[in-house]
Amino acid sequence: MSATAGARKRGKPASGAGAGVGAGKRRRKADSAGNRGKSKGGGKMNEEISSDSESESLAPRKPEEEEEELEETAQEKKLRLAKLYLEQLRQQEEEKAEARAFEEDQVAGRLKEDVLEQRGRLQKSVAKEIQAPASADIRVLRGHQLSITCLVITPDDSAIFSAAKDCTIIKWSVESGRKLHVIPRAKKGAEGKPSGHSSHVLCMAISSDGKYLASGDRSKLILIWEAQSCQHLYTFTGHQDAVSGLAFRRGTHQLYSTSHDRSVKVWNVAENSYVETLFGHQDAVAALDALSRECCVTAGGRDGTVRVWKIPEESQLVFYGHQGSIDCIHLINEEHMVSGADDGSVALWGLSKKRPLALQREAHGLRGEPGLEQPFWISSVAALLNTDLVATGSHSSCVRLWQCGEGFRQLDLLCDIPLVGFINSLKFSSSGDFLVAGVGQEHRLGRWWRIKEARNSVCIIPLRRVPVPPAAGS
Repeated sequence: MSATAGARKRGKPASGAGAGVGAGKRRRKADSAGNRGKSKGGGKMNEEISSDSESESLAPRKPEEEEEELEETAQEKKLRLAKLYLEQLRQQEEEKAEARAFEEDQVAGRLKEDVLEQRGRLQKSVAKEIQAPASADIRVLRGHQLSITCLVITPDDSAIFSAAKDCTIIKWSVESGRKLHVIPRAKKGAEGKPSGHSSHVLCMAISSDGKYLASGDRSKLILIWEAQSCQHLYTFTGHQDAVSGLAFRRGTHQLYSTSHDRSVKVWNVAENSYVETLFGHQDAVAALDALSRECCVTAGGRDGTVRVWKIPEESQLVFYGHQGSIDCIHLINEEHMVSGADDGSVALWGLSKKRPLALQREAHGLRGEPGLEQPFWISSVAALLNTDLVATGSHSSCVRLWQCGEGFRQLDLLCDIPLVGFINSLKFSSSGDFLVAGVGQEHRLGRWWRIKEARNSVCIIPLRRVPVPPAAGS
């Protein structure tokens, strides 16, 4: 018997090809049985199987195709980024060109303004932007018992000094409206008391660096104070009558004073020294002002003149124009000024012309019975430095704002700000954001009338600006 036949009889698998075929059949049967068991498991399993089969049935991409697609996307991205970068560069260059042109225009404008300012002819146009404030916006500071006669604002616009007929000086905070310091009235003959005025304070001035405050009174005295602490430093004597006007030369500690004794005196405050005296007015001098040049301007009161004093040359220029007593004066810039008189007129002057460039008669209207009307006296004037904005005060129950025309040859009324009483002093802040008025029941130089309903107070008037739209075609 052969070995193969013996193996079949014993039931053992035969080796070789036949054995391989038999094993394959057994494996296929087992697989088919397993598949039948899985198919009985439900639809969920079938879905999973079909899903796997679908994913497996997707034709795999060739590596070459994937590389080609990736390489193409990167090129497109690079191209897009390059275009974006070039666009950003173009925008930056345009912005730089605009900025350079703007800076050049600004520099040219500044240079032009500097030249005009040095020549004293700068006239910034701000008047048309000013919006008339409401009565409720005006802040009223009360502390003086009698009429306010004069006031000044510190160069940084943080504080106000006011003085009155009650012989006191009060330092106010602009922000809070509270009193920062009070310099009381000095009692005659009293020793050991703080220094102060014993008679009506008529005028004040503060140096452009805010270091010194000067005040003058009816007792012929000029008192010098440290503005920060209100400590008394010096007393200047020399005038023979009431001191009516004070002004510091800008950028220096040189002080000009004028008096009812008809003289103008020059002092050096830093050195506590007297310099010189100038004469020329024919009557009591009522007011004085000065800027950075070594000269000052004075209002001559009843002598009817405005004078420009050239200190180094010890000479003067005489101007005529008002018909009444010239009680107040203020420089607009180095070449122009504004003055007011008790004939109700307001005049604009150029220092090269002996007559007013513009004269506004009856600037605050008329008062009195029909047929007996008299103009309201102009008791104070102020100007925002190097602009076309001017303010005037009277006892006509309002402060008036004016616009100076081109070349200061015209004066146009802008608006009225209601304030009852004598407006004895007006000052613009350095920034032009507010106007301060010293209000009293009486005129600062006398007691011709008394307005009982007026309140002796310092009024802070906000000046809001509304930009004027440019004209069509500009």
